[in-house]
Amino acid sequence: MFLNILLAFRLLFVSPVNFPITLAGNFGEPRPHHFHGGIDVRTQMSEGKPIFSIGDGYVSRLTVGKYGFGNAVYVRHPNGTTCVYCHLKRFVPQLNRLVGKLQVRHQQAEKEYDVWLRPWQYPVSEGQLIAVSGDTGSSVAPHLHLEVHDTKTWAMLDPLDYLKDILQDNTPPQAHAFMAYPQEGEGVFNGSSKKQNFGFSSNHLNREFTAWGKVGFGLWANDYMEETYHHYGIRQTQLLVDDSLVFCSDVSSILPEHNLMVNSWGDYNHYRRNNVWYMKSFVDPGNRLSILQADENRGIVDFKEERDYHLVYVLTDAFGNQSTYSFTVKGRRQVIPAGKQHCAARLLKWGVPNSFQRPGVQLQVRQGLLPHDVELVPHASAGTKGLSDAWSFYDGSFPLLGWAELSLRVKSVPKDTTGICILGNDGREYDARLSDGWVTGRIRELGNTYEVGFRKKKH
Repeated sequence: MFLNILLAFRLLFVSPVNFPITLAGNFGEPRPHHFHGGIDVRTQMSEGKPIFSIGDGYVSRLTVGKYGFGNAVYVRHPNGTTCVYCHLKRFVPQLNRLVGKLQVRHQQAEKEYDVWLRPWQYPVSEGQLIAVSGDTGSSVAPHLHLEVHDTKTWAMLDPLDYLKDILQDNTPPQAHAFMAYPQEGEGVFNGSSKKQNFGFSSNHLNREFTAWGKVGFGLWANDYMEETYHHYGIRQTQLLVDDSLVFCSDVSSILPEHNLMVNSWGDYNHYRRNNVWYMKSFVDPGNRLSILQADENRGIVDFKEERDYHLVYVLTDAFGNQSTYSFTVKGRRQVIPAGKQHCAARLLKWGVPNSFQRPGVQLQVRQGLLPHDVELVPHASAGTKGLSDAWSFYDGSFPLLGWAELSLRVKSVPKDTTGICILGNDGREYDARLSDGWVTGRIRELGNTYEVGFRKKKH
């Protein structure tokens, strides 16, 4: 009964624009450090298009200059969702006047503000004009970025679950290639313990693959729609081995605090080198994304018998369009190279709190920040500012799933400590505090280089 009521609410939502919708981006597309939190509605490459509320409710919030959204309107609906309309050129005059009064009351600047409204201050009806489209904030071209959130948890929801009745799509997703990930010291694929990728020249690959031991798989795939050349993220991916489901992802709802886990689900290092996301069909032990489901082996396939294993990928988009891709892997007994011997003093374990200390540096990595075990590669050098040594902890890039605490000892305490911070070679200035000769701040990338410095003065 409740589900039927919820579905009825979903069918009440209407288009946010008065022209046929095409998308420049869909929900959940993998990006570095985050998922795309909504859909990008194309506005015919121009600004000033009318934007309408997709349902009854009230304007609960108006922001300018926050989160890269530019000008944004938040509309809260009685079905438990809140929609966010972003990159707007301007609000309707009535909202502008209301904002002006609230700005004066709360002494907020015109160029950046965050105003919250009560339910009775600006109710809206389905299809009511609330703004005009623009190109403000972190936008590379005029469009409407539309998000749908669960009002209580602020989980990001797929807007197409609410709007797909006003879009047309008959094009199934397409897979481009798969990646094999032999587990270190536990498996080989095609005679190698290194990861390898193989293109899909057709929906079924006839070439012979061999494996022995434990191997994970990943997929490079995109969704497509008619009337546009854009490509999109995949809503649902299933991997079956001998007709048994070993892995499934359904990108329907993502908690904001889980955004960083996209780097664990995707092959982040491959993306940094090649600008292509292979999404793993297995789950790292520290990845808590609820949209990922796997068998007791976390989706890793154990080739332990000398026989043919039949692997099938099933890809489905938000409209139910589906495609399948298959290949056969022959289990062939062979020697599995031994894994790397790790240094216990430098090894961070994914399921426990970790601490690394050397003269002049302390790194505290709390539980829940690692997708899997990692061996640090610490390196110290002379700091460019002369206040402390400069430290890095990993060769390459290794983003954490949250903030770790880094403490660096200063060589001498400056007379004026105003603006003291931790500087990263990524150009960022990290908030920090000075105590007993140590400067402590938060970081979430092990591969950057950090030292003590001062914030640049703003002119």
